[in-house]
Amino acid sequence: MNVMTAARSPLVPDAPPRPGLRERKKIKTRQAIRGAAYALVEEQGYDATTIEQIAERAEVSPSTVFRYFPTKEDIVVTDEYDEPLLAALAARPADEPWTDSVRYVIRTAVRRAMTERPEITELRARLMLEAPAVRARMRETLTDTGRLLAEALAGRTGLDPDGLEVRVHATSLVGGLLEATMYWAEHGHREDYADLADRAVDVIEHGLPTAKP
Repeated sequence: MNVMTAARSPLVPDAPPRPGLRERKKIKTRQAIRGAAYALVEEQGYDATTIEQIAERAEVSPSTVFRYFPTKEDIVVTDEYDEPLLAALAARPADEPWTDSVRYVIRTAVRRAMTERPEITELRARLMLEAPAVRARMRETLTDTGRLLAEALAGRTGLDPDGLEVRVHATSLVGGLLEATMYWAEHGHREDYADLADRAVDVIEHGLPTAKP
């Protein structure tokens, strides 16, 4: 059986510290659940895929699935990207413009994701477009991502992370990247995903273009 496996975060350092046995078991279980869910969705569609089916394919109990993922949508929308993303941003040169740092980290992440697991990246984008429940859950999670990004931005600039300007900028950025992902899926993944992410960052940095590109 060819089970589609979940992609690891493209922002994880090349040589991360090796986790302990307990954590490795958790990671293995989480990956098995995601891999089973992705494979079933490819075979029969998102709506037809149940938690019970995912549990059976992953060889765990339904309660174990819910322990790792409170809802079916969370299997698709949650990932381990936030901490590596913030670490990658923190590792950029202190005198580098913030937007350049964000652009570099995002482009690196997208390129790596498309190289290592393009089918997973495309499937997640397609589900955000086609499954209203997935899209709604993703928008809910953006609040937490925006808050973490605001803290990173505040650390770089010295501004108040709860200040209106910082919150607007961080929320606009994560929302713009979501729209770039949706646009990519709407157009059949034909365009370069990293370029679309770049264009989203351009809008945040410079505003709307004066003419159609």
